[in-house]
Amino acid sequence: MRAATYPAYSTDLATLQVSDVPDPKLFPGSVLIEVRAAGVNPVDWKAMTGGLDPLIDAIFPVIPGWDVAGVVTAVGTDTPEFAVGDEVIAYARKDVLGAGTFAEQVAVSAASVARKPASLTWEQAAGLPLAGGTALRSLDAVGVDDGTTVLIHAAAGGVGSFGVQIAVARGARVIGTASERNHDYLRSLGAEPVAYGDGLASRVRELAPEGVDAVVDFVGGQLDTTLAVLRPGGQHASIADGAVVEHGGRAIWVRPDGRETARLVELADAGELTVEVGGTYGLDQVAEAFAASQEGHQRGKLVIVP
Repeated sequence: MRAATYPAYSTDLATLQVSDVPDPKLFPGSVLIEVRAAGVNPVDWKAMTGGLDPLIDAIFPVIPGWDVAGVVTAVGTDTPEFAVGDEVIAYARKDVLGAGTFAEQVAVSAASVARKPASLTWEQAAGLPLAGGTALRSLDAVGVDDGTTVLIHAAAGGVGSFGVQIAVARGARVIGTASERNHDYLRSLGAEPVAYGDGLASRVRELAPEGVDAVVDFVGGQLDTTLAVLRPGGQHASIADGAVVEHGGRAIWVRPDGRETARLVELADAGELTVEVGGTYGLDQVAEAFAASQEGHQRGKLVIVP
């Protein structure tokens, strides 16, 4: 099959290439997915540069990609949950960097797989599992529910926009930080926007004088503001700043879990969660997709379509 591969850790995007690689083997309890679309996440190019080397082994050449939407073409032994022809999505992270989703096919543990939302296109569905799951796990960690006031740092970003929608669907009041050019977008999602920069804590306090019940940080470097606006007894979490743990917070790293992904599917099919696609790329354009992701100026999910 064809796949995007890189031969070794490198900061040079030119090392990415499209190669013919062996078809995936199908372990018991797994499904083989014909990839219709694969979401791009910052962790993909960070892994390419060796940023995850302290955490995970790699088998080169590595096929990047952890998000997938596609059709089941085969099932492994003892996999009654799925059948050939099922349309599915998954956060397909494995214990070793190697056989990722930027390929024509990928084998994924059935425990990581959920049905594709009928309400979303292939491209939209491919952008949902990792970022949506990260937002969901973060909001669960800080107890966001009906009546909660939550501050979301980087609310217009890939994870943040999911966080806003999920929190609003739960009946929470959402205050979201973003650049002013994204304020109308946040309002359209149901959040009250506040601008980044000096005086952020004061601006949040103007909206919530008694403080907020919860804070989720999707960008890092926001701990001082978080602690300044969090009410006594409030909860906070971050996906980008492990220092929160020293201040009673929770450091989040989402796990592949088909049951959690299925919760996102339910929200999507209920009309409470959608995915904005910012650009689509072919397998031979993965380097371009990574470059766009690194720039960080594009709103919406970037997607690889084999």
